[in-house]
Amino acid sequence: MEATTIERPDRAVAQPAKRPAAPSRLWRRGAAWLAAIALAGVSVVLGCRALDMDGVTPVPQLLAFLPWLLVPAGTGLLLAALARWRIGLAWGAVAVAVTAWFTQPYGGAAAPSGPPVAHLRVLTSNVEFGQATEELLAAISRERPDLVFVQECDLSCGQALRDRTDYPHHRIAAATGAEGSAILSRYPLKDAEGVPGTLSMPGAVAEVEGHRVRLLSAHPMPPMPGELGVWRSELGALRDYAARDGRTPTIVAGDFNATQDHAAFRRILDTGLRDSTRLAGGSRTPSWPSDTAPPLGAQIDHVLVSADFSARSTRFIDLANTDHRSLLADLTLHAKN
Repeated sequence: MEATTIERPDRAVAQPAKRPAAPSRLWRRGAAWLAAIALAGVSVVLGCRALDMDGVTPVPQLLAFLPWLLVPAGTGLLLAALARWRIGLAWGAVAVAVTAWFTQPYGGAAAPSGPPVAHLRVLTSNVEFGQATEELLAAISRERPDLVFVQECDLSCGQALRDRTDYPHHRIAAATGAEGSAILSRYPLKDAEGVPGTLSMPGAVAEVEGHRVRLLSAHPMPPMPGELGVWRSELGALRDYAARDGRTPTIVAGDFNATQDHAAFRRILDTGLRDSTRLAGGSRTPSWPSDTAPPLGAQIDHVLVSADFSARSTRFIDLANTDHRSLLADLTLHAKN
């Protein structure tokens, strides 16, 4: 009997299938990338702050809100933890710590050693193209400041300050739009040079209880993209004004368009001027934009004083029809020892 051979088709050798990456691994990789992006942005801003420079757009704009960098820094730290990324964890912890360190108040706060010779109430207010003039007049009537510094005082604002306030002395550089500025005083004023700038920054010398006090209404240009050079130059001019006479008591008040986290503003403080809100324990209270301040905003409105002054209290006042909060400071002038 003839044997038959049954041929079986060759079976293909099965290749092991490529296993897709586990969803958890993909998620961790994505979290690590997001953490890196957040921490890299924070690190650029913190690096400029540490190097005492304002950098280029958008760094100056972000520096104004430096305390809020704790949000992306903390988010980056959390994402790094979820991704189990050790380098990211260390990076995030350093970013949070450095941001927290830089949120501390800048500048001196030592009290003057001489006896008090006069108490002054100072008000500074940006009335946004004159739109908040009526609200400012009401605040003046209510708070009765001795010195008033006004920014963005248009022609109608200037006329109202002349006609509807009882200040016997003033320097009003009224103009159209945001260019105008003014100083009102219950003390006699003598002419003095202001600081040249795109917007008016008039100066004067007040006679306060027999003591000369230099006054300046500050309003440098904001750090707009493409105009950072003007912003730096005008803050530099304010720095030069502050450094020009270190012996005469000085008050420089207004809308500086800068915070303590801007190197150009810190150079003004380094001349010896001190922020009255710092002296009164209220530094970093947001003054702009008024729609969100507080809690969200930046303090760009300041009353800076020489070491001849102490600050008994400071308070921000909300006025309608302006994007700035006004700042009221109760100061004491001390005699030199």
